Amino acid sequence: MTSKSAEPARCAVIVGPYTSGKTTLMEALLHAAGAIGRKGSVTEGNTVGDPSAEARARLMGVEANFAHCEYLGERWFFIDCPGSIELAYDSQSALMAADVAIVVIPPEVDRVLAMAPLFKFLDDYEIPHLLFIGKTDKSATRVRDIMEALQTLSSRPLLLRQVPIREGDRITGFVDLVSERAYRYKEGGPSDLIEIPEDVKPREDEARQELLESLADFDDNLLEQLLEDRVPGSDEVYGQLSKDLAEDLIVPVFMGSGEHGNGVTRLFKALRHDVPPPSVAAKRLGVSMNGSFSASVIKTLNQQHTGKLSVARIWHGEITEAGLIGETKPSGLYRLMGGESQKITVAREGELVALGRLQDARTSDLLTLAGPLRNEDFIWPEVPKPVYALAISPRNRQDDVKLSASLARLIEEDPTLSVEHNADTHQMLLWGQGEIHLKIVIERLKSRYNVEVDATPPQTAYKETIKRQVKQHSRFKRQSGGHGQFGDVQMEIKPLRRGEGFEFVDKVVGGAVPKQYISAVEAGAKEYLSRGPLGFPVVDVSVTLVDGQHHSVDSSDQAFKSAARLAMSEGLPQCSPVLLEPIYEVVISVPAEFTARVHGLVSARRGQILGFEAKSGWESWDEFKCHMPQAELHDLIIELRSLTIGVGSFEWQFDHLQELTGKLADRVMESHRAEH
Repeated sequence: MTSKSAEPARCAVIVGPYTSGKTTLMEALLHAAGAIGRKGSVTEGNTVGDPSAEARARLMGVEANFAHCEYLGERWFFIDCPGSIELAYDSQSALMAADVAIVVIPPEVDRVLAMAPLFKFLDDYEIPHLLFIGKTDKSATRVRDIMEALQTLSSRPLLLRQVPIREGDRITGFVDLVSERAYRYKEGGPSDLIEIPEDVKPREDEARQELLESLADFDDNLLEQLLEDRVPGSDEVYGQLSKDLAEDLIVPVFMGSGEHGNGVTRLFKALRHDVPPPSVAAKRLGVSMNGSFSASVIKTLNQQHTGKLSVARIWHGEITEAGLIGETKPSGLYRLMGGESQKITVAREGELVALGRLQDARTSDLLTLAGPLRNEDFIWPEVPKPVYALAISPRNRQDDVKLSASLARLIEEDPTLSVEHNADTHQMLLWGQGEIHLKIVIERLKSRYNVEVDATPPQTAYKETIKRQVKQHSRFKRQSGGHGQFGDVQMEIKPLRRGEGFEFVDKVVGGAVPKQYISAVEAGAKEYLSRGPLGFPVVDVSVTLVDGQHHSVDSSDQAFKSAARLAMSEGLPQCSPVLLEPIYEVVISVPAEFTARVHGLVSARRGQILGFEAKSGWESWDEFKCHMPQAELHDLIIELRSLTIGVGSFEWQFDHLQELTGKLADRVMESHRAEH
């Protein structure tokens, strides 16, 4: 056989929901290619994919994993992506490197809707993809029923490439609808060629006709043959399948079992024949093929022994270990295989390569010999906004600096993480995409950087304001040896409209309070507002200095500042202080069948629905706009996902402050006093 290793390597990205069998399928593909001698098992923790301690402890992928092999003289790179919706951005970034996506489908109709965001993403970014219905050895669900459910998610026609051969409820083989050959699965090896069973022929004829008619929608010559009742040749059908897949016009569907190797050889052959070269993906991303080298960074890793690694897909050209990216020479070139990295001397077109210590490079950058480029014209998914936060603090106070540095490295790896130092609650907030996401991050802080943290729900940024106006006269007088302290102020304190903040007005006449002390009075009033009579920051207050007295010797900035604080502390409790809670505008997106559940969810969290409408660009999805207290947002994403099989989402932004009274306000203030 003539080797094709000189042709550009191709890249298949394996995606799908949690527990669908993605890691097991990659293991089967690597075994079929001879890249590994024995297939590992997810439950035994010895697969190429999911090598991290966090992944193996959970029996689930927690980040993109990389592997490579050669199959029948062609080079292939695989990326096994996490299935959790909380880690979706890692999968989306990996998909930017894809020549094709292999979507692993669990054989359960009631789980199909959970893949709606993934199908929408693939369609929106025009990524060629095929489906592999896995675990068919463990399911009695009809493939036809799964296909019908999946078609509701895809804007492209799903084309069944095989029909199953069953013995009772068990699938034991398949008929290829193009070659019209039947195969019986064989454990751990290629399937055996058999005669098409008589009871399968009617279904095979029907399914093949459906396949040809779908292809004819994109080819006039094929349509003409069907209209004239001519049977197109297999080579012509194969060619049309390859062309339509490359143009993202169709979605071929295969089936099998990664655990037992069923259907894996047929899947690999389809990849070889149908997947386009890397130039097609480069064009889709808007990458120019001019110049001698370009590569997209799809993942950033910080590893103990190699330091920072920028994992990139090479679109054209090559780079050697002596090559430069701008003025920076990578510390090394590496080929990744699960948790192992192999140092190499050169990386070429189509390959996935990890470049060491490119400090200026980040995920989504285009690497060129001129250096990393960031261009808005490049197609790349937007980093999702955070939906879940924990307040964290180092268990050992001496780890403050170490914690900040460690978080910076983790954020570099995962842009969906962010850190906020909240000015109102004085907490460090770690933001992410959900509870599991942040638990993984906290575990990595401990295992990678030896930093243990305490994590608690964030405090709500309550405020307080006043409802009535008072006049307050206060004097600060202190006499000790030498100069004393004297300041006397008369102030009017009154409420402002919501959102107007703080206002200070000077109406002193005749120099009762000298000009040089006016700013000190304002500073003293402001200083008190950081903690009002209810214990919270005070907002929307106007303070007017109307009169006062001074002493030629004992008055000073500090004396008038203290007098103003005293006036505020004595006056504000008389102004009917009231607690304010932050209200956020929340936009919730869910499939239409869960709309009724969202009504109950919002009501139970003291929310007010402002309206809802069909979500633009999403068929059979609704979008709710509502107001909801910040205190109810902390675990909203957890309940929302539990009510919507994992696919519900929301975005939020601060809207206004609202009075909180009654028992809820009493509980808030009681809790606040206990903490302080």
